[in-house]
Amino acid sequence: MKQNILAISGKPGLYLMVARGTSTLIVETLDDQKHRFNVSARDRITSLNDVSIYTTDEDVKLMSVFEAMKAHEGGKPVDMDVKKATKEQLADYVGTVLPNFDRERVYPNDMRKLISWYNILVSNGFTEFIDPEEEKEE
Repeated sequence: MKQNILAISGKPGLYLMVARGTSTLIVETLDDQKHRFNVSARDRITSLNDVSIYTTDEDVKLMSVFEAMKAHEGGKPVDMDVKKATKEQLADYVGTVLPNFDRERVYPNDMRKLISWYNILVSNGFTEFIDPEEEKEE
């Protein structure tokens, strides 16, 4: 699942990779419309599995942060309007799920994306962020 969920630079939201071509990917939006389109090699595409959050120790994988958010929220979406939330409100929330996050290098827009992406995934039924085999390895 994690390798197929993508973020595309310059486009809001998250996308599910449906198929792979020679130089393009076919992706589908993770919303009610389920719009499909091609993404070329020149677009900056990032798998959520490759994203980490800065902490004061070593970086933490995004999926581990999502797992902490799921435990904190009871598997439900975060009840916060990220567009209207202040920098302090965002930092307080992220601090509750990841106490040692680096407050200087994690910007408010990054925190907004974190909460928005979590809400998108949970709303679309993606709730298994860490595979049991990966937990045993860590």
